[in-house]
Amino acid sequence: MAGKVLSLLPPFLLAAAGLCGLLLLCVPTRDVREPPALKYGIVLDAGSSHTSMFIYKWPADKENDTGIVGQHSSCDVRGGGISSYADNPSGAGQSLVECLDQALQDVPRERHAGTPLYLGATAGMRLLNLTSPEASAEVLTAVTRTLTQYPFDFRGARILSGQDEGVFGWVTANYLLENFIKYGWAGRWYRPRKGTLGAMDLGGASTQITFETASPAEDPADEVQLRLYGQQYRVYTHSFLCYGRDQVLKRLLASVLQTHSAHPCWPRGYSRQVLLRDVYGSPCTAALRPQAFDSSSRVSLAGSSNPALCRGLVQGLFNFSACPFSRCSFNGIFQPPVAGDFLAFSAFFYTVDFLSSVMGLPVATLQQLEAAVVTVCNQTWSELQARAPGEVAHLPSYCAGAMFVQQLLSTGYGFDERAFSRVTFQKKAGDTAVGWALGYMLNLTNMIPADPPGLRKGTDFNSWVVLLLLFAALLLAALVLLARQARSAKSPSAI
Repeated sequence: MAGKVLSLLPPFLLAAAGLCGLLLLCVPTRDVREPPALKYGIVLDAGSSHTSMFIYKWPADKENDTGIVGQHSSCDVRGGGISSYADNPSGAGQSLVECLDQALQDVPRERHAGTPLYLGATAGMRLLNLTSPEASAEVLTAVTRTLTQYPFDFRGARILSGQDEGVFGWVTANYLLENFIKYGWAGRWYRPRKGTLGAMDLGGASTQITFETASPAEDPADEVQLRLYGQQYRVYTHSFLCYGRDQVLKRLLASVLQTHSAHPCWPRGYSRQVLLRDVYGSPCTAALRPQAFDSSSRVSLAGSSNPALCRGLVQGLFNFSACPFSRCSFNGIFQPPVAGDFLAFSAFFYTVDFLSSVMGLPVATLQQLEAAVVTVCNQTWSELQARAPGEVAHLPSYCAGAMFVQQLLSTGYGFDERAFSRVTFQKKAGDTAVGWALGYMLNLTNMIPADPPGLRKGTDFNSWVVLLLLFAALLLAALVLLARQARSAKSPSAI
């Protein structure tokens, strides 16, 4: 009887093991989310003096309808901005080829077709559009022709408004400093309680100031309402065309040619030939343009290193005579009082960095900044060359540029000592350049549909382990019994 029971045990154990296997298949499962794939986007920042390409990437699923975007790579286009190709539109498109070829390598091939490609032109093209709409259109057409030859999802080349440029720069600054959203130690995204900071951008042809405000702007044209990461923001912004660094230098030069025998903002001992076409060819100098002049003529001009006269020239760029609102910055433009932290980038950073890093001058307060400007403007050409031999091309204009930055911040925007102490001059945040391009990309991700998350089947880990161990134990017991039964069956025949 015992032998009969023993002989039935192995098949019983095998049946039990099979039953455990079936139970394993019947354990409830749930959908487990796979890590999201990456999406890519390309923005070409076509500025007044040069063009830069930025490639961004973000997870295919999005956080609160806005992508978590980071900079993947960048490329600086050789030559001037696309507005400089007004007489050779095809050259504007051709200038972008080298960087676009790099994009083909930087973006995975399987993502090319789904990668949006945008070109945004700023104040340089805004000025060209004012003087010659036909030339502006031809440049954009040539650029579009080149961009459409690449396998990316081209979404258009357009001229950004000054308001767009200011707001997107503000978005970039606050995004990079994690004021909108932050990744916490617990592995989750959350909105920080701290507020946003203001952004100040100084380009070649325009300058922008943008900051969040609690009350509506008295001039509706200077207010923008945004929704980012599920939060609503009211933002004041204004762009001053012709107040970019390059155009300011031209306007100062035009004033000098009318009223001075020497340039007070140039260093003593420096002189050069000035081509009148370069001075008066801009719409920013139209008010100072003589009624009759030979555009091909050259005028010899020398510097005099005179800080007081240079300050007077720069102050003439600002008009404080009339304000139709309760308060204004300059030129009759409404501006609420500046408050909170500010980030100043682009030419703001390069100017202040020259004063502090190259000249070794303190610039932590407005008083120190003013003293540093006076020091630079007192330098002779030989003294400047000795201090910065590697920056000869830009040295003559640092006095004028620094004087303008100091006057713009103090008398133009109304920063006092307390407010200025909360301004940070910065070029990058981490590995990402501060400018309008990233903010533009962040805004555009709201219009790019999220990919559905990839799902896999998963079960509770503890249940799966218990059943698996039981299955293995039963199967092992069955094998042991079968082995013993086979050994006992051979024993009688061996006797």
